[in-house]
Amino acid sequence: MLILFVFYSMSNAMQWVQYSIIENVVTRYYGLEPTSPWIEWTSMIYMLTYIFFIIPGSWALDKFGMRKCILVGAGGTCIGSWIKVLSLNPNLFYVGFIGQTIVGVSQVFVLSVPARLAAVWFGSNQVSSACSIGVFGNQLGIAVGFVLPPMIVANEEETDQIGNRLGLMFKGVAAFTSMLLILIAIFYEEKPPLPPSLAALKQSEREQDFLGSLKRLATNMGYILLLLSYGINVGIFYAISTLLNRVILSYYEKAEEDAGRLGLLMVISGMLGSVVCGLVLDWTHKFKETTVVVYFLSLLGMVIYTVSLGYNIYIVYFTLGFLGFAMTGYLPVGFELAAELTYPEPEGTSVGILNGATQIFGLALTSGYSALIGRFSVGDATYSLCAVLGVGLALTALVPPKLRRQEAKA
Repeated sequence: MLILFVFYSMSNAMQWVQYSIIENVVTRYYGLEPTSPWIEWTSMIYMLTYIFFIIPGSWALDKFGMRKCILVGAGGTCIGSWIKVLSLNPNLFYVGFIGQTIVGVSQVFVLSVPARLAAVWFGSNQVSSACSIGVFGNQLGIAVGFVLPPMIVANEEETDQIGNRLGLMFKGVAAFTSMLLILIAIFYEEKPPLPPSLAALKQSEREQDFLGSLKRLATNMGYILLLLSYGINVGIFYAISTLLNRVILSYYEKAEEDAGRLGLLMVISGMLGSVVCGLVLDWTHKFKETTVVVYFLSLLGMVIYTVSLGYNIYIVYFTLGFLGFAMTGYLPVGFELAAELTYPEPEGTSVGILNGATQIFGLALTSGYSALIGRFSVGDATYSLCAVLGVGLALTALVPPKLRRQEAKA
């Protein structure tokens, strides 16, 4: 079940920066204005649609279960991918945007699942590692989305050549999502015959009250603080990822492939960070302490990355790798701390709202980052992200270390 979910999550996430990482090429092919925000919005539409659909999506996950919701998400990802195949005419950018929007809506049945899947299928000594592997699928998809588009869709002189390359990319993704939809329909199961842990058994026996759960989450101060700090951290990751092409090209000419490789490096190091952090949580159960340390490393990495931007592209590779390790490694840590702070509320609800906050912050920070770059400079804009991340670290330090799920296991 975990392997199927990892590939399903990857198929959705790989399309997030599919346009923005080759922003200059796509802008020229579709005849958009160089200052047009539409390519940025192919990324930000993921964030906007998630904000609107997270509450009904979390309700559906509690009401209908993981299997049905994952089938709907995989189906939407597949349909949106095929719609983009129809957008290869240079006058049909809006068709591709419609397909991207459908894929973005389908994300609502991706981001909320890892913590739920881990709790349902894995025992208490494996749950954090399983959650980190579930997050790993999303990061693997983002990595593919960073590296493949610049490799497949080169900045050719002829428009027809670019169109052929875009067609190859869109059709390959559509075929992959179709295969995954078939595999999920055949093999994915809702839950194991027996709960894998006492905490899972207690949670499965609890009558689900979605509205009551929302009210309890809204009055949980530790969860609210985590909501804000997690949103800031992941929102900044979204901003950096969405505008990476523009930022790198502002310092280094003809570095489209470098931008893709830098994004790949950031995500691959982040996948390593996710797995390491998941193992640390399983070994130590020091949820609050691990969260603060990883957040501090994110701030440190952000400052070093900002300072290094103008010096040498190889130094940027190193600093962005370090930033990715810490910032993406924080994802499963935040998921698991949320589950601990809010147990026995359903993980799909607590993590879903957590991800909803990231989309709001992602929209605001990406738009603000873009505006600051246009008005001032890349350096000034990136230093402003460092300051915001410092606020997030302070909020994280205030989260009370009340581990309700650990208490239930005892």
